[in-house]
Amino acid sequence: MAHNLAAFLYLVSGILFILALRGLSHPTTSRRGNTYGMIGMAIAIGTTLILASPGFGGLVLILVGLAMGGGAGAYIAQRIPMTAMPQLVAAFHSLVGLAAVLVAAAAIYTPSSFGIGEVGSIHAQALIEMSLGVAIGAITFTGSIIAFLKLDGRMSGKPIMLPGRHALNAGLGLALVVLVVVLVATESHFVFWLIVALSLLLGVLIIIPIGGADMPVVVSMLNSYSGWAAAGIGFTLGNLALIITGALVGSSGAILSYIMCKGMNRSFISVILGGFGGETAAAADDGIERTVKQGSADDAAFLMQNASKVIIVPGYGMAVAQAQHALRELADTLKEAGVEVSYAIHPVAGRMPGHMNVLLAEANVPYDEVFELEDINSAFAQADVAYVIGANDVTNPAARDDPSSPIYGMPILDVDKAKTCLFVKRSLGSGYAGIDNTLFYKDGTMMLLGDAKKMTEEIVKAMEH
Repeated sequence: MAHNLAAFLYLVSGILFILALRGLSHPTTSRRGNTYGMIGMAIAIGTTLILASPGFGGLVLILVGLAMGGGAGAYIAQRIPMTAMPQLVAAFHSLVGLAAVLVAAAAIYTPSSFGIGEVGSIHAQALIEMSLGVAIGAITFTGSIIAFLKLDGRMSGKPIMLPGRHALNAGLGLALVVLVVVLVATESHFVFWLIVALSLLLGVLIIIPIGGADMPVVVSMLNSYSGWAAAGIGFTLGNLALIITGALVGSSGAILSYIMCKGMNRSFISVILGGFGGETAAAADDGIERTVKQGSADDAAFLMQNASKVIIVPGYGMAVAQAQHALRELADTLKEAGVEVSYAIHPVAGRMPGHMNVLLAEANVPYDEVFELEDINSAFAQADVAYVIGANDVTNPAARDDPSSPIYGMPILDVDKAKTCLFVKRSLGSGYAGIDNTLFYKDGTMMLLGDAKKMTEEIVKAMEH
């Protein structure tokens, strides 16, 4: 009876997780989605504790672990800036992978505690599930650490191309398949740890050849991996909630990876193989001297006040400067003057889908003013001003016009089609992809060099005078 009730409660928590994902798909329902997710997790944890009946000593250890993990998570969540969110996600993915490895290790050493047999006679199905879970978990662990180091600047974002890397990775993959077969046949602890070791190595080798421009796709891919690792271990444990949650994370991560690859004109297979995106680390310097038109806050204020339609394009530079509140003030000032204002969001602006949406929501920007690329791109031709605030690669016309460019074919926001493009940036340096932005040198572009927040505030002050 207890097991039937537990299965029912796990199913309820799984349904809540599905509702959480659905809620998080839109800003207006995101708070409700978060609430569903928290309630679902509370039900899953409570059900597991009741079902396990750990006794007083075990319960104390579990509660101490929950307090430590929850406290650390709350502390990090409060202190982490939005600009560091991609690397934070990568770091957390590594913990999911590590958890899968540790749970699998506990299962193979004490199978009776997990209901999968006895030492020396573990069910073959459980061994296969365990092997898949531990392999994916170990790959996720080291791969996520490399992604974190690259995103956080603690490791060069340039690709590290090992000779014969594809053959090496294929050989390791084949060796893992053979070792899984051997583990199922022998239940050898040595083979188990050999699978872990090879998977850890494979996680490093898969990620190090991938260039910095493709890191957002890598983070999304690792998110998917962590879900499948959890689902694999969920089968081993016979835990319905873990299976549902893992499958949700795995499938949603895969879909997100596809969306990001499409948004960056990347081949998913090529990114995973580390053979694409690395070449973007080199800036496009053809030796031709170009000039830019540099303006001031007063110039920008005059142009925007006399416009009828302004489209704001936020990017990573806005996130770094924390300029979203100043941007909202600018938009409000323009709307008071009768100017139509809207926001254009690229799918990978800010190095992570939804990054800009969250920042704008934090500044209470109305949701109906925020549009995705496909919904607003045609409107730039009718706009008087495109105000680009730190969005570099996703506005680079080379992706549309230059077949020799490493980012050629990547969908961009057509800001250069507006009558005037005001581009706020600290310098004329290249963006995350490492290539020059030809937008800087176009006749209709005015560069506003400086800190995004300070420049936007100065524009607002100029409008008020």
